[in-house]
Amino acid sequence: MSTVHASCLCGAVAWEADGPLEFMSHCHCGRCRKAHGAAFATYVMCPPEAFRLVRGADAIGRVEAASGLTRAFCTRCGSVVTDGRPWQGLVGFPAGPLDDDPGVRPLAHIFVASKAPWDTIADDLPRFVAFPGSVGVAPLADLAPRDPDTGRPRGSCLCGDVAYVVEGLPLRVYNCHCGRCRKARGAAFATNLFTSADGVRFTRGEDRIALFRLPGAQFFAQAFCRGCGSPMPRIEPARGLAIVPMGGLDDDPGARPDRHIFTASKAPWYEIADDLPQYAERAPTL
Repeated sequence: MSTVHASCLCGAVAWEADGPLEFMSHCHCGRCRKAHGAAFATYVMCPPEAFRLVRGADAIGRVEAASGLTRAFCTRCGSVVTDGRPWQGLVGFPAGPLDDDPGVRPLAHIFVASKAPWDTIADDLPRFVAFPGSVGVAPLADLAPRDPDTGRPRGSCLCGDVAYVVEGLPLRVYNCHCGRCRKARGAAFATNLFTSADGVRFTRGEDRIALFRLPGAQFFAQAFCRGCGSPMPRIEPARGLAIVPMGGLDDDPGARPDRHIFTASKAPWYEIADDLPQYAERAPTL
């Protein structure tokens, strides 16, 4: 029986689980996309007795969700984590923060009816409109945009405290597979839209955004909502850029991912199935 280990970006929260793990799946629901700031969230499950929270109980923030779910995040760095609470008799946790190969691979895509318009499912895994019928839980309705239509792509956090409009033109959109992004987003990869530094206008809650800068990193940082942990746009005036987590968008930005970067750090449980250009590390134009 193997044990897998996981931690958030800053290391404040850590957990471990004894295998074998179960029911790894990619979830495309709007709530997961907002919470992770990614195209989809990948979760895996284990029995409660196989799960241990190693440290960081005091650093975990929670958002109570419908259907008995609790979404947890690190209040220091914004990473999606778990508090170990069972759901449907099992403990589920994000696969992105895993430090080890979990030994299982995704079984299916779920909630594909809620898939982001800019995301393309290119693999041949089974697809379910919502939950598979065997789960026996009614799905929630899709989230609707909370703000009037501005004619430009809108975005918001999961709890609704923060909202923004992307007014600048998209410069590029990257899928980043680096270990930092996987831990920060709790996902297989982060999809970020780059625009000009003045291209994002916050319409609500800018004072609710926290910023975690990873010590020793030249550029990497994570902006997130203090109330729910959702990744938020990060403004970098010195670089002339704003970095927008695509999962938080309420509208189709028109732009699509144009490459994969840092594929040398790709999660062992995720396979890139599309034909976008791949770069082992940083892309030449970044």
